[in-house]
Amino acid sequence: MIDEKLLRRITANPQIFGGKPIIRGMRISVETILSLLAQGETPETILKDFPDLEPDDLRACLAYAHAVISNDKLEVLQVTV
Repeated sequence: MIDEKLLRRITANPQIFGGKPIIRGMRISVETILSLLAQGETPETILKDFPDLEPDDLRACLAYAHAVISNDKLEVLQVTV
């Protein structure tokens, strides 16, 4: 089960990072946030380092990773051109 409201925060644009999933159209990739979390960075530190991010953006990254791993459908992912 995916949280569609959270996943709406994740977008993809072929002109930004080659179409990798990004957060709300910004130049902050889901991959970057997941990597920081995997390295042990706290959400508070990430939010301090990226002041444009909101706590729900971090949750959206985790929801996206969960959806990919569980093979959920990602129709809510917005792809812009």
